[in-house]
Amino acid sequence: MISIYTDENIDVLLKPLLRAKGLTVITTQEQMMIGKEDREQLEHAIKLKCAFLTHNRIHFEQLFNELVKEGKEHYGIIISVRRNVYELARRIASFLDCQSAKDIKNQLWYI
Repeated sequence: MISIYTDENIDVLLKPLLRAKGLTVITTQEQMMIGKEDREQLEHAIKLKCAFLTHNRIHFEQLFNELVKEGKEHYGIIISVRRNVYELARRIASFLDCQSAKDIKNQLWYI
């Protein structure tokens, strides 16, 4: 089972929408991580063994490259274009239906 950690720019409504589809979602807000640096957010997701979901393409592409250079494992980074939260939930659920945690681990994905 893949767990998702959302950054603070992801609409909080996404959590109940994905939970209704049987997915585990942890938010930045509930972890009291609002305002933390991107690297700290990603490290927290790694600690929680979650794939990281963000809209912040530029910073997380850079962080992904840093992790690769450092040889550090993570549970995946998923970058999404901003869209209606219902459409985003549908796309994420559909994407995760086709992927295993092993497929996502240490990868950068765009949805």
